[in-house]
Amino acid sequence: MATITRITFDSKIMGGKPCIRGMRVTVGTIVGLVASGHSKEDILGQYPYLEPEDIDEALTYAAWRVEEIDVPVIWESA
Repeated sequence: MATITRITFDSKIMGGKPCIRGMRVTVGTIVGLVASGHSKEDILGQYPYLEPEDIDEALTYAAWRVEEIDVPVIWESA
């Protein structure tokens, strides 16, 4: 996986969801916009404080998370 440097997590910002550089723009927002057909230029026009690399990294992070597997922890009683 590529190094992720622009995605941040802070429980005080958007409930701890993955955000772009500590701003109140979530990875989910960016992925949703791309999925609904918005171009990178459209998104940058709507969010002028974002950079093209923010969108690229949001998509990279989302793709990585989709491939991750959650394994349940089973506790055995003593």
